[in-house]
Amino acid sequence: MTTVAGDLEPAHLERQISEVADGLDIEGYAIVERLVTAADARTIGAELRRSLDGVATGRNVFEGFRTRRLYAVFAKTRVLDPLALHPLALGVLERVLGPHFQLSGPTGIEIGAGEDAQMLHRDEDIYPVPRPHPQLVVNVMWAFDDFTEANGATRLVPGSHRAVGQPPDDAPMRFAEMPAGSAMFYVGSLWHGGGANRTSTPRLGVAMEYVVSWLRPQESHLLSVAPPVTRTLPKRLRELLGYNVYPPFLGYVDGRHPDRVLKSRAAEGDAE
Repeated sequence: MTTVAGDLEPAHLERQISEVADGLDIEGYAIVERLVTAADARTIGAELRRSLDGVATGRNVFEGFRTRRLYAVFAKTRVLDPLALHPLALGVLERVLGPHFQLSGPTGIEIGAGEDAQMLHRDEDIYPVPRPHPQLVVNVMWAFDDFTEANGATRLVPGSHRAVGQPPDDAPMRFAEMPAGSAMFYVGSLWHGGGANRTSTPRLGVAMEYVVSWLRPQESHLLSVAPPVTRTLPKRLRELLGYNVYPPFLGYVDGRHPDRVLKSRAAEGDAE
């Protein structure tokens, strides 16, 4: 298992990026422990749980009938902004996906007590792109509780990102056990799924999914995050939410860069 110690020193950033990228290449995933402090993880988790108040559990087996999911997270809270822009995450994403990527389906996931294990799947399977192909999707699972095998830590099949088909039933399985504040990076071609929660308490994480900018993201952020809110965000986050152009001009609005249109329509957007 590729586990990297969390280290925010700029001088060590390139080494960490390389270590995580190597883990993604070899095993399809890598864990960085304590990338944010336990105190920050508790603060973020408490804010997310306030947003989850009143959210119903899942509607189907995939979502989980004892699991609550928080969609449109960037419309509902600002506590995740620094994580979406974390320099280690962005560095790894650029190394694996190239320079042009954006947020796809970032989702808060609270696996409740008694939840069954989720079916194994690949995040990239929503895209009908023939294999083999370069990586299209990278996910960063941020843990705001300790992730253990008992409480629903993500289960995965290491190395399965290199196979075209589904792994055999007897393929070795691992669990992404990690302390709160840690992050697991994994590529969209890795077979994985949420674990069963056999404890009496829920476990909370956020799957921060990114996709290459020439593919449509899972969530339509241009609608889910209102323009008046988007204008207050850092430029890099606006780009990650879809206000970007994949060269030479994929994603333009009326012949112009979407971020320029967002700014020029400020009065119109605020009136909506």
